[in-house]
Amino acid sequence: MLLSELLDLDSIRTGVSAKTKRALLNQLGLHAAQRMGLDPDAVQSCIAERERLGSTGFGNGVAIPHGKVAGLKTVYAMVVRLSDPIDFKAVDGAPVDIVFLMLSPPDAGADHLKALAAISRVVRNAATIEKLRGARSRDAFAAVLMGADERDAA
Repeated sequence: MLLSELLDLDSIRTGVSAKTKRALLNQLGLHAAQRMGLDPDAVQSCIAERERLGSTGFGNGVAIPHGKVAGLKTVYAMVVRLSDPIDFKAVDGAPVDIVFLMLSPPDAGADHLKALAAISRVVRNAATIEKLRGARSRDAFAAVLMGADERDAA
């Protein structure tokens, strides 16, 4: 699975502002619910429940909040770059400025794992993360992500 199968231009955002992890997760959950035609409370609850198990702060300023939501028909992902990093209780203690949200249907076991793997391939590549931080526009940010896809597909 590649990022291009999970993301479209509307699910890529830059310059997102949030003061706290909770505020950001609520904002992302609301946007995802609107895009996917789901109950915002159910989406936000799913994300918060997963986060209570342990921070999804991956390290190197990246977080990957994720969960399974009833009523969802396919894997959904979005990625945001924050205007100012926030504390995410990440494993390395670094504040987070790039967040990949991923939601899956409850029965999407293999697809859920494949989507997480696709995101993980990108976030493990320090050069790609730095290029994402340096991208000056949403289009440039998206181009970096699609370039990572091409590298991973090769």
